[in-house]
Amino acid sequence: MNSEEDLVLYIKFYPPMFSRNDFSIWGFLKKCIGMELSKITMPIVFNEPLSFLQRITEYMEHTYLIHKACTRSDSIERMQLVAAFAISAVASQWDRTGKPFNPLLGETFELTRDEEGYRMISEQVSHHPPISAFYSESLNQDFSFHGSIYPKLKFWGKSVEAEPKGTMTLELSKHREAYTWTNPMCCVHNVILGKLWIEQYGTVEIVNHSTGDKCVLNFKPCGMFGKELHRVEGHIQDKSKKKHRVIYGKWTECVYSIEPKVYEANKKAEKKSGGDSKKHKQEQSTGGDDADEMPDVQETVTMIPGSTLLWRVAPRPPNSTQMYNFTNFAMTLNELEPGMIGVIAPTDCRLRPDIRAMENGDIDTASREKERLEEKQRAARRERAKDEEEWSTRWFQQGNNPYTGAADWIYKGGYFDMRYPHLPDIY
Repeated sequence: MNSEEDLVLYIKFYPPMFSRNDFSIWGFLKKCIGMELSKITMPIVFNEPLSFLQRITEYMEHTYLIHKACTRSDSIERMQLVAAFAISAVASQWDRTGKPFNPLLGETFELTRDEEGYRMISEQVSHHPPISAFYSESLNQDFSFHGSIYPKLKFWGKSVEAEPKGTMTLELSKHREAYTWTNPMCCVHNVILGKLWIEQYGTVEIVNHSTGDKCVLNFKPCGMFGKELHRVEGHIQDKSKKKHRVIYGKWTECVYSIEPKVYEANKKAEKKSGGDSKKHKQEQSTGGDDADEMPDVQETVTMIPGSTLLWRVAPRPPNSTQMYNFTNFAMTLNELEPGMIGVIAPTDCRLRPDIRAMENGDIDTASREKERLEEKQRAARRERAKDEEEWSTRWFQQGNNPYTGAADWIYKGGYFDMRYPHLPDIY
């Protein structure tokens, strides 16, 4: 996108999503209870018109937080901003109930944002299990952000649970620091009946391997009355375990930082006044096993006096609910700008015909193309097996994370030289 006006025009003519009302989701999913969905070919009705590689790229929407961290001389201040970045990276998942397309083996996606000072490349490095590797770097070499993700999806009858296995690594070159963390669990409720809704939950631990500083974030499950829905709370401590800052807010809205003593005093005052917990009554017991009732979203985050705002979510475009609940950033990811063809790699998912057809509102063509591409991938796998040939990744290689020792995929380099010899014909 070259300007804000271009973005407005793109949104204006973006085709609306199709209705899922005529599809029997239960008829398909009842045989999948307790199974890992990554091993099952899903009907296109579940999808949104983006590849999982593009969904990963949405981590970079709030890259300004990393740039800001690079300018801070104090390690605790840097950790605050890294924590805000880690929280912001999952914000685009709010109300995103469509499933991204599974990348084909060897599929890639590149994104360069000159105005935001970074570029990124991702590759599907394994099909079974499905593993996506990514590498991004600032254009002035201030930072690199990389990792590999193995998304495990399970269906539990009324909900789909996603565990994004894999380590995120952020390196700030000026400060010679490396941070690592894993993302929280995600659950989509009411995939059979009722209104779809999403929650993120679990503990995220961000470690600064250079200083020993640590940020522990608790993504809270919604709880019985929904009071905790979307809430995040945590603290930053140094290597001696002394707490320096408390982080609080919502991953769907904003995040603040505050002195621990001020935060605890505020909590005690709230308890004395009784808070508003008594207001939250269970409004109905009807519905039984039919649906997981979506809690009413509680009041916006209340800023405690003395807090510092670290991050606030950007508003979504008009009519986002008719466009897969995409953010402005997500809506631009599949744009094929003039001059891209012949320049981007032929494996780039902007060139996938099934995703392109779905984005254009042609669901029948999208479904046929998805089946064709999946069969082409299976045929290629059979040919490799017959020839006893192993698949060779192009831009990443298996290794171990240099800071955690965990299995990881390491960027080999060379992609941005823009020479793509011997790339497979996957489309």
